[in-house]
Amino acid sequence: MRHRIAVIGGGPAGLTFARVLHRHGHPVTVLERDPARDARPPGGTLDLHEKLGQLALDKAGLLAEFQALSRPEGQAMRILDADGTVLRDWQPRPDDRANPEIDRGQLRDLLLGPLDVQWGRDVTEVVPGTRDGVLVRFADGRQETFDLVIGADGAWSRVRPAISSVTPHYTGVTLVETFLDDVDTRHPDLARLIGDGSMAVYGVNRALVAQRNSGGHVKVYAQFRAPLDWHTNLDRHMGLNRRAGLDLADGEAVRSSLLALFDGWAAPVLDLLHHGTAFVHRPLYVLPVSHTWAHVPGVTLLGDAAHLMPPLGAGANLAMLEGAELAESVAAAPDPGDLDEAVRAFEEQMWARAGRWAEITTAGLERLVSPDPTEAIALFDEVQSS
Repeated sequence: MRHRIAVIGGGPAGLTFARVLHRHGHPVTVLERDPARDARPPGGTLDLHEKLGQLALDKAGLLAEFQALSRPEGQAMRILDADGTVLRDWQPRPDDRANPEIDRGQLRDLLLGPLDVQWGRDVTEVVPGTRDGVLVRFADGRQETFDLVIGADGAWSRVRPAISSVTPHYTGVTLVETFLDDVDTRHPDLARLIGDGSMAVYGVNRALVAQRNSGGHVKVYAQFRAPLDWHTNLDRHMGLNRRAGLDLADGEAVRSSLLALFDGWAAPVLDLLHHGTAFVHRPLYVLPVSHTWAHVPGVTLLGDAAHLMPPLGAGANLAMLEGAELAESVAAAPDPGDLDEAVRAFEEQMWARAGRWAEITTAGLERLVSPDPTEAIALFDEVQSS
């Protein structure tokens, strides 16, 4: 018997699930809200861990293709002091494949492969327990039923309310993202400063991080502790002697405010902001560290929908491995009773592993954006020595 299965969300978790299930010869419907695969920028770069994301790709039969696309040199990490002094400069060995980088867009295209994704399917509600199965309602008024619906639709999941009342909460840390293109040609000094991978500078409750993507593209993240409404009164919330509110859509005003926030840092470091193009406000939200739910037949969650945590290199890796493992369990469950037991067992395993990683990343964020910048360097040393 072929189960009617839908995965909501075309990110790493959902696509890995669908690709592994496809490899096992089982049809799956992928429903993605974006109107097309290129409807918006796919995001930055990901380091895929050997025993997490890479293992998932191996289960999908895509490891060799990933290795051809990935950038082992992207594992390099450099830490600078605010005055520009290089404090740490870690370079991977030529044969080091522990955590190679890949652009999110390249990973998405690799996973999409032969999958038939239904673009522009905006899910509004998931209703389990109907006579015909799990009901999925869409913004255009249509609805469909499935035997199993998997919510892989991220932080603000439309599927999660079907099984959990929990919603994400603000961490107290905000990121403002910008980027530079053609960095090796247009900004060679910055290219040398960043190196082949990532560069970070840590200060009191703030940091600047630059991360290479492929093709000379660099993502830059200004990180700082602040109230969620920090931009409404820069003097009160940020101590910037600017009482007027900041329009986050005004790129030049955002640039000016960030330069004031990092005033006194080395000029080459501040050039990351001077030359940045466009600024995107990204407050960091998380779910509770031990987010679980009472099992609901026919519905489950993957990735950020299940365990949103600070973006410290674990989330996408966990999501992909979960997608691969759930797909293998589903493929091995021929009848409805087996399917439900397989999902229930998967959830127990996911909760235990994700809970451990959520504790690690939550503690890591506290140290990376901290009143004591030496905490970030100590954390880096601990990771490199482990």
